[in-house]
Amino acid sequence: MSAYVIAQIEITDPERYAQYVKQVPATIARYGGRYLARGGKAEALEGRLTGKRIAVVEFDSYERAKDWHESEDYRGPKALRQGASISSLILVDGVPAR
Repeated sequence: MSAYVIAQIEITDPERYAQYVKQVPATIARYGGRYLARGGKAEALEGRLTGKRIAVVEFDSYERAKDWHESEDYRGPKALRQGASISSLILVDGVPAR
């Protein structure tokens, strides 16, 4: 069953964040992930949107998403993101196919 990493990001250092943007797609691909949404227009329909940039990444499973997030491959890019933004990442299981 698919799982999704949902990121809300407010960029605080655009130059450093640009390095993250260049590095992270390859790490996601190595773990079978793919972007469903990345940047672009976003608005809160209810509640509060805490980041100005939203990304949604689909992985084949919850475990595969966790493997990516905790991987050595993602360690460097993650440090870049954490140093260049205020961000929140949420991992959520998908629903079974009907």
